[in-house]
Amino acid sequence: MLVTIDRSSPVSLAEQIAASVRRNMADGKLRKGDRLPPARTLARTLEINMHTVLRGYQLLKDERLIELRPGRGAVVTADAPSKALVIEACQHFIRLAQRTGMADPDIVQLVSDRLDPSA
Repeated sequence: MLVTIDRSSPVSLAEQIAASVRRNMADGKLRKGDRLPPARTLARTLEINMHTVLRGYQLLKDERLIELRPGRGAVVTADAPSKALVIEACQHFIRLAQRTGMADPDIVQLVSDRLDPSA
């Protein structure tokens, strides 16, 4: 699994870590039951603070893409590949909309207006 960060990016390092993991899931490089690198090891490799890695892992846990198991680390969940792809696309859309100057409520309204009410 490859995790990359761009220190010059306006996107937080924790979000960049989560995005890298999501891409690996969407590409099938990470599957159900696979373990992510220990936070301490990844932090050392990326030369960042371990708590930054843990924040990235927490984002993935909140999205229900991974489970954080005491003593066993971070483990990929069953529905990760398709869900990871959708979350990553959504994150890209939000960043693009924000860069064009759209306010968050306008972004939410844009998505809401395009949802099929019969779905």
